Amino acid sequence: MNFLAILAALGLEQWRTLPWRAGLERAFVAYARGLERRLNGGTPGQGLVALLLAILPPVVIAAGLYWLAARVSPVLAFAFNVFVLYLLMGFRRFSHAVSSIVLAFKTGDLTAARRTLAQWRGGSTLEMSSQDVAKCTIECGFIDAYRQVFAVLFWFTVLPGPAGAVLYRAAALLAHEWRGETAGEDITPIARSLTAFGSPAQRLLWLLDFVPVRLTALSFAVVGDFEDAVYCWRTQARLWPGDAGGITAGTLLASGSGALGVVLGGELPTVSGEPEQRPEMGLGDPAEPDMIPSAVGLVWRALVLWLLLILLLTLANLAP
Repeated sequence: MNFLAILAALGLEQWRTLPWRAGLERAFVAYARGLERRLNGGTPGQGLVALLLAILPPVVIAAGLYWLAARVSPVLAFAFNVFVLYLLMGFRRFSHAVSSIVLAFKTGDLTAARRTLAQWRGGSTLEMSSQDVAKCTIECGFIDAYRQVFAVLFWFTVLPGPAGAVLYRAAALLAHEWRGETAGEDITPIARSLTAFGSPAQRLLWLLDFVPVRLTALSFAVVGDFEDAVYCWRTQARLWPGDAGGITAGTLLASGSGALGVVLGGELPTVSGEPEQRPEMGLGDPAEPDMIPSAVGLVWRALVLWLLLILLLTLANLAP
């Protein structure tokens, strides 16, 4: 049933995205900000209380509704699973942005490609070359595909009903909203307070990411250049700065770039004129616009591999 629910949700999501999905995420983020304003005293203990108050209601509601639906009819439970996955997964959000950037490059419109990337990634892209845009597109694609699809599918499969999918998406939104600052002597007291307050959310997301991010990286290796992917994963993953000490993004980018045979990371121009220094990930050629479809193909092949594995697990559970 899980396999069919995933297929149905992916098909619906590719056909049409729910127009009020973004509104639901904004409502949850607004609720999280309200909790932060009321409870943030600059301690991890207060952050833990806020985390529980933010995460438990949607997870309990999802689990309770699934249990009620299953009591009424397996078909109703199946429909509820499809609806929740349709609501939470965002493969179209990733693929639509990438398709727009690829189309802009095909028409020679670097400005449109920069604009689309800025809307997707955030921050300024005005100083970026076509190689920089291609590089950031592939990086964002790998990370978004993991956050929006692979991790959601993993926790949907592991926990009963849609509770795992709801748990993961709520944890990811909270960790992003309460991320604060993690280093530096110049951070303000407010940023330092948010860092301590958000540390339980960051820790929860790290725990939830620990297994699925490695499975996703392994999937990239299996459907791409296995040897280079494993080498880059082993030697480069921990060099990447960011969430959870770089373990999540670094693992994805190192494995994905090695599997694809492209170099990601490296220097990025900024509006201030001082380039952003990032470690290089991967082996092979520098990222070019014509490599973006290959990156999308790598993600699709990894997704097909996951679906086949989920199908095999489903058949194994059905066997007498």
